[in-house]
Amino acid sequence: MAFQLTQAFGDGIRRVLTRTGGILFGTLLLIQFLVQASVNTAVSGLIPPEASGQVGGLGLTLPVSGSVGTVLFFAGFVLTSAYFVALARALTRPVEELSAFPAELYRRRLGRATLSMIVGGIVVGVAVTFGLVFFLLPGIFLATCFLCFIFAVGVEDRGTVGALRRSWDLSRGNRLKLSVIVVFAGIIGGVIGIVAPLFDLAGVPVVGEVVTTFVSTVLFVLLYGIMAASYLQLRETRDTDEPGVEDPPESTAPGNSLGH
Repeated sequence: MAFQLTQAFGDGIRRVLTRTGGILFGTLLLIQFLVQASVNTAVSGLIPPEASGQVGGLGLTLPVSGSVGTVLFFAGFVLTSAYFVALARALTRPVEELSAFPAELYRRRLGRATLSMIVGGIVVGVAVTFGLVFFLLPGIFLATCFLCFIFAVGVEDRGTVGALRRSWDLSRGNRLKLSVIVVFAGIIGGVIGIVAPLFDLAGVPVVGEVVTTFVSTVLFVLLYGIMAASYLQLRETRDTDEPGVEDPPESTAPGNSLGH
């Protein structure tokens, strides 16, 4: 069965319009507020008192010192990686199971998976950033090749290297179609990047951060729903067309407690 982009979009939307999608949205919204506020707090701690009056509002901040804000930022970074492990597991279950959010989604091998997500996320982020900055198209290509990385880690319990290889393999033959999802993600980031400064210019940075964080969370949860649906299609196609491919670990094989 060939990969169907329109089916991935439709299935992804259905997946996020569920109780699971609502839980993932609310959780990501809180994490994003924590990360943004901790960044602002850390930055405010670096500004000398005599220069604070010359600097415009930084938006949401926390009632803690700049050093504590820095610690909270790194904690938020780790929490975000753990969140994506749970998101990958949650959104790839059968649609009829998305009315529940069992604890196994965020408990099973969470530490190992989070570490793999952090290391792989850094590798992919650096590679894609360099590709975008210097050549653009290679950046889009790499982002497309590693689109399924979080699912290879979260769903299939693969380590960093294995997940990168698995994502690369799953994308083969469908990279042009998958690049549409990458471009969609870029458009989301671009729109947010344009709109946010407008609130700063209007003198209401806090309102701007609340609005942009809310909108970006809605769009990014939708995006990851589409990515989850794409991963499921690609996995079925690849493992059916190439029966000799390495099977997922037993803990995530068909018939397990996650319903794959």
